[in-house]
Amino acid sequence: CTIIGDVEIGAGSSIWYNCVLRADVSRIVIGERSNVQDGSVLHCDPPRPGDPDGSPLIIGDDVLIGHMAMVHGCTIESRGFVGLGAIVMNKAVIGADAMLAAGAMLTEGKVMAPRELWGGRPARKMRDLDEAAIMGMRIGTAHYAENAKHHAAAVAAALM
Repeated sequence: CTIIGDVEIGAGSSIWYNCVLRADVSRIVIGERSNVQDGSVLHCDPPRPGDPDGSPLIIGDDVLIGHMAMVHGCTIESRGFVGLGAIVMNKAVIGADAMLAAGAMLTEGKVMAPRELWGGRPARKMRDLDEAAIMGMRIGTAHYAENAKHHAAAVAAALM
């Protein structure tokens, strides 16, 4: 993976193969135990006239970002889920325990409330998530946290 600029990665988080985290114009903050899966691109936008904060990328704890996602200058609250190949644009917000479906596009400034499922291009609310769906997301996040430990151990052993 390629990581440049002002990037903060929390304890237990994992960035998988062929990801790009580019914080050359603003910051990227990733909370604890989150995972960014293979081939995802994370970026942000700089401050501009009328927008002094720009669009940093803020990712909470226990977030799962699926393979080949494009996540740009947005906020993903703790336990949020971004499906495979989904796109999240500047100043959008994915609420806690919310899921953006695979292939969906959450356009600029859209806000997903906690525990909602959104899908489509552009993304729209499909339904509220039940406990079974939320538990499924948590299992996925725990799986990636454990898998990251195995990969780290294998890489360390190979370097010995």
